[in-house]
Amino acid sequence: MTFSICVRERYTDDSGSGQIRYGVAATARIPGVGTVCPFASVDGTVAIQSFADSDLGRKGIAYLADGLAIDDALRSLLNADDDRETRQVHGVGADGVFAFTGDECRDWSGHVVGENFTVAGNLVTDAGVVEDAAAAYESSAHGDAPLAARLIDAIAAGHDAGGDRRQNLSIQSAALLVTTTKTEAVAPYYNDLRVDATETPITSLRETYEAAKRGYEAVTAKYAIGSDSTE
Repeated sequence: MTFSICVRERYTDDSGSGQIRYGVAATARIPGVGTVCPFASVDGTVAIQSFADSDLGRKGIAYLADGLAIDDALRSLLNADDDRETRQVHGVGADGVFAFTGDECRDWSGHVVGENFTVAGNLVTDAGVVEDAAAAYESSAHGDAPLAARLIDAIAAGHDAGGDRRQNLSIQSAALLVTTTKTEAVAPYYNDLRVDATETPITSLRETYEAAKRGYEAVTAKYAIGSDSTE
């Protein structure tokens, strides 16, 4: 039903402490993909798609919080799921990545796994969708732009490559989540965004992100709120 990307990035904050930021973004030719597919916490990210069961995403995040590695957490979920061959599940944790595409997922379906990221898609036009999304992220992984912006660029690349192949479905959606291990006084508003029903999911998500970022910067400036951005 969708395609999505999960990433992990290590960085050093202004105090010199090592931190991790996680991000996940998704888009689909259905309304409200943000309610069922992307999940994130300070322990990692999980994406659930293709006959998606959002309970699996919530359980996956809970398993990560309990200290399970990402592959153990998601394999445990799949092993207990009688419908696992219809699922597509992927994600990243502090020390690993995981991706699974069931044999009963609809064409085209598949995934790409990198050192610090995973991309997966089903009911997309072809492999180029996930490959282009992965390449777009890899090319920007060490750039200066905030992770939220780079996640949008990644799913935009997949969308431009063909995206969800169900051209007869005009109402679409997109969502992104970015988290960090750093404790913040106020988390950036632009790191948790959804566009639930639109005919232009990528454009709408990008416009929402840009407006939210301006709003966050205005609020932090007005009230002199300290911020070491998660980017």
